[in-house]
Order: sequence, then structure tokens, then C-alpha cells
Amino acid sequence: MPFPRGPVTARPARSLVRACAPAPLLLLAAGGPALAAAGQPEFQYVGRDDRVHGLTAPEGCVEARGGGARGVTNNTSGTAYLYPRPGCAGTPVEVLRPGAGGRITPYFDSVRFDVTATAQRP
Repeated sequence: MPFPRGPVTARPARSLVRACAPAPLLLLAAGGPALAAAGQPEFQYVGRDDRVHGLTAPEGCVEARGGGARGVTNNTSGTAYLYPRPGCAGTPVEVLRPGAGGRITPYFDSVRFDVTATAQRP
């Protein structure tokens, strides 16, 4: 049976995009340590602009404007403290241990990462 011929509209595509809106969160959560091992960002979040943002080997206080209300993953070796204002000012809205992730509400604009030292072996 041949496929029906006729104009293709954008409506089904928009519906598919809306239905798959949580996909970035799933992609972030599913990646886990494998993404970090493959040279991908160790800290990722879906911003309020609906784009995935990533930080590789972050240290200290890092700007993360537009973060929150979406998926966040911390695949660094240290704890991430998420702050509501730039410059890691104020009280953290969330603390993510290594390997943790989830939705952060209402938002965050900066992140401070623990500096962890590893013992060197001879």
C-alpha cells in the first residue's frame, strides 16, 4: 500500500518537539560518568534558553547564568554548590554531590566547585 500523498505540515513536528521536551534532561541523566570519560563536559545543565550548557574541569566559582528549572548533572569529582546570584553570592539553592543531578528550582546563576586533591602514587 503506497503512502498517502499530500502536503507535509509543520504541526506534527511541533507536537513531536513538545512531546520530546524532557529529552535533554534524559540525555544529561543517562550520560553519567561515560560522558565525562569521553571528554564531554563534567557539569551540564539545560538553561532557561532551553540549550545544554557544559563546563569541563570547573574549579572555584563559575558563572552559569540562566541555569535552573531544568536538568542539571554533576559528574565532577567534587561537590557543586548552586547559587541564585552571580559570583556565588548568597545562600546555595542546591548542593549536588558528585554523580548527582536533577531539576533545580527556581534557578541558579553561578556554581562553586569543591577543589578536591587526590593523593599521588609513586
